[in-house]
Amino acid sequence: MTQTTPPGPTRTGDGPHSLKRVMGPGLLLLFIIGDILGTGVYALMGEVAGEVGGAAWLPFVVAFAVALITACSYLELVTKYPEAAGAALYVDKAFGRHSLTFLVCFAVMCSGITSASAAARAFAANLVEGFGLDGGNLLVLLVAAGFMLLVMAVNLRGVGESVKANVVLTLIELSGLLLVIVLSMFFILGGQADFSRVVAFETAADKNVFLAISTATSLAFFAMVGFEDSVNMAEETKDPVRTFPRMMFAGLGITGLIYVLVSICAVAVVPVGRLAGSETPLVTVVRTATPDFPIADLMPFISMFAVANSALINMMMASRLLYGMGRRGVLPPVLASVHPVRRTPQAAILFTTVLAVGLIIFVSLDPESPVVALLGGTTSLLLLAVFAAVNVAVLVLRRDQVEAEHFHAGRVLPVLGTVTCLYLVLPWSSGRPAGQYEIAGVLLVLGAALWLVTRLATRPRA
Repeated sequence: MTQTTPPGPTRTGDGPHSLKRVMGPGLLLLFIIGDILGTGVYALMGEVAGEVGGAAWLPFVVAFAVALITACSYLELVTKYPEAAGAALYVDKAFGRHSLTFLVCFAVMCSGITSASAAARAFAANLVEGFGLDGGNLLVLLVAAGFMLLVMAVNLRGVGESVKANVVLTLIELSGLLLVIVLSMFFILGGQADFSRVVAFETAADKNVFLAISTATSLAFFAMVGFEDSVNMAEETKDPVRTFPRMMFAGLGITGLIYVLVSICAVAVVPVGRLAGSETPLVTVVRTATPDFPIADLMPFISMFAVANSALINMMMASRLLYGMGRRGVLPPVLASVHPVRRTPQAAILFTTVLAVGLIIFVSLDPESPVVALLGGTTSLLLLAVFAAVNVAVLVLRRDQVEAEHFHAGRVLPVLGTVTCLYLVLPWSSGRPAGQYEIAGVLLVLGAALWLVTRLATRPRA
């Protein structure tokens, strides 16, 4: 992995219709860390342990490796084309097919909006539980919708305000994970932990160890997604060519280390069966390590802020993606409308908020629906398919020589990234349940229908 420096000026991307550059290295690093941490690690630890037993740290290591490989491809493309729109932009430049570009755009947008909607629902549930309110499902629905409107207001205010809010929320969600690690260490140093569980594999009867690790990695990968969202902030980052590689590697490294430490502590402190059967596995860990600590009162609020961060960042990503595609003419140009004073993509923010509120209402009609439980897996499924396309796009776009300094991922990593991503997508190798493919299929069919409508609407009339 090297830096390529052809002769010529470095592009700035600044102009009257460009977004405001407000993100330096520190804000970008916190953006990446906050987006990756999100809700996944708070909810998936027990499920991952249920697939592989005490070696729950291994799927997180594998997921980290897959994410790191694909991140190199993203770095080459974001430093080569420092514009908003991310994967959809890269696929459009590589293949030039509007149908494929639209499906990639739609898949990424759906993953962000679906994740944000689920996070808003989780935020509302944690708030109601934390304050001991009794209003039933309707109250949770109203709080979730109101929270999404608050996210919209922050997003419309400006990326500077959005990123500053991300800093606060990231520090809060980091504190929750560090709390798990520190309190578990007191338990471990007291000689009460059982480290023999950390290397013990326990798999389902219908799965061998290899397939169990693949299934657990497919789950754990949902906790690693988020690094790709940062490329949609390229136009709002100062000196993206130099800033992105350092902050991307640092963000992935920090979050990967935290995940491994949390998973080791969790399994050493709590027996796997108990951990896998808990809906709040990290609360169970802390309660076991320090039974007198008032975690039951504290953890709902930490979780609330963690999922709030996920919602904010995912909505920022979705709106910037639509803005970028609207500016390129793949989606209606109205989505490229920028606020004259705040210079934020106002039309895209409003559009994605409407979709998110609609999703919140849909999932709130039946909060026990298995579709809601499968949304996380479907999100990682869609994104892994997009990652495979991005890895291929890197190789195709090597023919496009640009006169600017940019990161270079080499020849092997994009190929390896394509293979590993497809491996975690295919049903016979990933071990994913059929429901994830059914949901993804419906979403893609809907995307294809919307693309067709868009093409017909913009078709020149004779």
